[in-house]
Amino acid sequence: MSEFLEALSRHAFLQNAIAAGLLAGVACGVIGTYVVVKRIVFISGGIAHTVLGGMGIAYFLGAAPMYGAVIAAIVAALIIGLVSLKANQREDTLIGALWAFGMAIGVLFISRTPGYNVDLMSYLFGNILLVPRRDVVGILVLDAAILTIVLLLSKRLLAVCYDEEFARLQGVRVSGLYLLLLCLIALTVVILVQVVGIVLVIALLTLPAAIAGHYARSLTQMMILAAALGSLLTIGGLAVSYQPDLPPGATIIVLASVAYLLSLFVRALLNRRRRRQTPQPAE
Repeated sequence: MSEFLEALSRHAFLQNAIAAGLLAGVACGVIGTYVVVKRIVFISGGIAHTVLGGMGIAYFLGAAPMYGAVIAAIVAALIIGLVSLKANQREDTLIGALWAFGMAIGVLFISRTPGYNVDLMSYLFGNILLVPRRDVVGILVLDAAILTIVLLLSKRLLAVCYDEEFARLQGVRVSGLYLLLLCLIALTVVILVQVVGIVLVIALLTLPAAIAGHYARSLTQMMILAAALGSLLTIGGLAVSYQPDLPPGATIIVLASVAYLLSLFVRALLNRRRRRQTPQPAE
């Protein structure tokens, strides 16, 4: 740990990684809470895997991969949301098709890019150490947009997540808010891809929120705790992976998974103790 702290004070790439990790933790905590509560993890996975297609096309055209990722993620979110709302059917097949199509398109365009750069494949498994300063600024802008929208529409989003029918009776435009929520998930996915990659993005999006859900008593508490956990796990994974030169993204997910399993164990112990302390009714 001391070597990591010493290197952190000297190397700009580690400082960028820490900044990206903190910002990613906030985004995954806030939006991951909605994903867990509304149980739309599979939709998030479909959005995440179409991102590679946008990155591949952007790279082929000479643009920044992050711009292609944002466009691809939002387009995928809107397609999935509109089919789910208008076709009145389960979107599983569509999600699977977009999942495969996005990955395939990304691989095809990457392979046809002149001067093919294999570093782009790090987006599959992430490399937070390679996040440049301009991408940190981009993540900051996305974070600010996500938090602003959530703060402005928190009560309506809460109603959509817990009881859509009641929200409709109250005059809330459920369809529009649902599409907006999917777009927010899309932006968060783009942020997390920079940190842990496309393959592992769903774990970081959901595990901190799932852990927070074990202990929080309100949605706001869950978001705050999940954001703190997301940032802590990201920075912790970065620190643990530094000296042995392990893949940072995979290390972050291992820490998150272990934390989730420990949380399940602690929760089971607390529930057992609570049942023992609860007075039993007289026969």
